[in-house]
Amino acid sequence: MSTVVNIIEPRLLTIKVTEDEIIAYLVDGRTISVPLIWSWRLSEATEKQRQNFEIIGDGQGVHWSDIDEDISIDGMLYGSPAHRSHNHAKQAA
Repeated sequence: MSTVVNIIEPRLLTIKVTEDEIIAYLVDGRTISVPLIWSWRLSEATEKQRQNFEIIGDGQGVHWSDIDEDISIDGMLYGSPAHRSHNHAKQAA
C-alpha cells in the first residue's frame, strides 16, 4: 500500500515588522518570526520604509521597494539571514 503525502508550500498571509523582529503569519495558521537584524537593509531602514512592503509570488515572499529588499518565507523558515555584499561594505567604509 502506498501513502500519498501532499506537501503544501508555506505561504504568507501577512507580516508585521517591529523594532526587533519580522513576524510572518502563514495561510495555514502558523506564525513564525526572525530577528530584524537578519535583514541589514530592514534593520537600517526607517519605520516608514519597514512598513511599506508587498507580499509577492502568491505568498512566497515579501518585497520592500523603498530599500530593494526581498525575503522569502523559505529563508525565514530555514534560517537564511541576508549578508552584506562586499561592495556595500566597501561603500559604507
